[in-house]
Amino acid sequence: MTSASELRSGKTHRDENFPVASWIIHPRHRALILAFYNFVRTADDIADHATLSGEDKLRYLDLLAAELLGNGDSQQEAVNLRRALSERSMPPRHALDVLVAFRMDVTKLRYENWDEVIHYCRYSAMPVGRFMLDVHGESTSTWAASDALCAGLQINNHLQDCGKDFRDLNRVYLPRDALAAGGAAVEALGEGRASPALLQCLHSLAVRTEALLGESKSLSTEVKDFRLGLEISVIQAFADKIVRLLKVRDPLSERVHLGPIELLAHSLSGVASEITRRAIGRRPVSKPAAGA
Repeated sequence: MTSASELRSGKTHRDENFPVASWIIHPRHRALILAFYNFVRTADDIADHATLSGEDKLRYLDLLAAELLGNGDSQQEAVNLRRALSERSMPPRHALDVLVAFRMDVTKLRYENWDEVIHYCRYSAMPVGRFMLDVHGESTSTWAASDALCAGLQINNHLQDCGKDFRDLNRVYLPRDALAAGGAAVEALGEGRASPALLQCLHSLAVRTEALLGESKSLSTEVKDFRLGLEISVIQAFADKIVRLLKVRDPLSERVHLGPIELLAHSLSGVASEITRRAIGRRPVSKPAAGA
C-alpha cells in the first residue's frame, strides 16, 4: 500500500483561509498543532483524491485511525500526531472525530437539510476548535461558541467552493431543501455563473451562516489564554468578512476569498479589538456545548 503521505495534494497550513499555528500562538503549542494539521490535511486529501476508488479511500482512512491508536508505524502523519499527543497525555478523540467526516465525504454526496450539514460540521470542523481549546487547557464550557465558529467557517468554505466541489467531486453540501425552496437545480452549480434561483439560495444560506457566526462572538473573551484569544479574534474577523461577501456575491463567477492585504488588515483589526475587549475586562459567560 502506498504511504498516505504520497497522496497529499501539496497544500500546507500556509494555504488555508484561516491562521494555522500562526506567530500569535505560543511556540510551545505549534509542533502539536502542526502535527494535528498534517494528519487532518492528509486525511482530507485522501477523501478528495481524484483517482482513488471509494474503497481505497476508506481503507487509507481506517489505516490512519488504526495507526493513530498505536497499531502500526507506516503512516508518518498518524505516527507523528500519536507521539505529539502522547507527550501531552492527550487522547486522540478529536482527530478520530475528524476521520468520521472524511469517511462521510467518501460515502455521502448530498445533504437533505441544514441539520444534516451541521451534523457534518460536528465532525469536520468542530473537533478542530475543540482540539485547539484542549491544547491550551481551556474549559469545555467554551465549546459551544467554538462549535458555532467552526461550523460557520466550514459552511463559508462550502459556499465559496460549491461550484468546484460539484464539478470535481460531484459533492454538494448545499441542503436539498434549500435548493428546492428557491427552485434551484443542482446542475446549476456546474455553470460559470449562478442562476437567479441558485444565487438566491446561496445568499440565503450565507445569511443563515452569518447568524451562526453571531453565536461565536463571545469565544475570544471566554478563553483564558491571551494568545489564543487573539488568534480566535482574527479568525472571527476573517469569517465575518467572508460571509459578508457571500451574502452579496456569486461564488461561481466572483471572488469570495480574502487577498493578502485584506488578510493583513483583518488580522490587525482582530488583534486590536481583542486587546481592547480584554483591557476593559469584558468576559461573557459561555454555555456548555452539546456532547461535551
